[in-house]
Amino acid sequence: MYRLKYHILIVNGPNLSLLGQREPEKYGNISLKTIISNLSKLANKKKCMLTHIQSNAEHILIDYLIQHSKHINYIIINPGAFTHTSIALRDTILAIQIPFIEVHITNIYKREKFRQKSFFSDIAQGVIIGCGIEGYNLALHVIFKKLGL
Repeated sequence: MYRLKYHILIVNGPNLSLLGQREPEKYGNISLKTIISNLSKLANKKKCMLTHIQSNAEHILIDYLIQHSKHINYIIINPGAFTHTSIALRDTILAIQIPFIEVHITNIYKREKFRQKSFFSDIAQGVIIGCGIEGYNLALHVIFKKLGL
């Protein structure tokens, strides 16, 4: 058995548990469970631990990040609707000082005006927007490169 060198956390905000069901013309027809399973397989090949949390409750995400921050090397976050509303989640990410990549399935700049402001983009290592669920894979490959894997 090999030792896992890096721990990558995937954070998904509100309604992302509905992937595969919710507005498939915008979000596709693949479930979040399938996305995470595929990402886990990629991480395993690189001897990385990959964990995931999805919640519709801001405080659950914040508590999780604070409790587990000492064991996480990198984060991929799709804050969902919290992208445009959560200063508290932003402050938590700033406080724990873990590098992260922000992912959005749709292009937020082609959506309603209120969705065009992100509280995370200016503090992210990178932002992947509008590439569908493939954005998660792209983020993971960028992290592998940044970690030298």
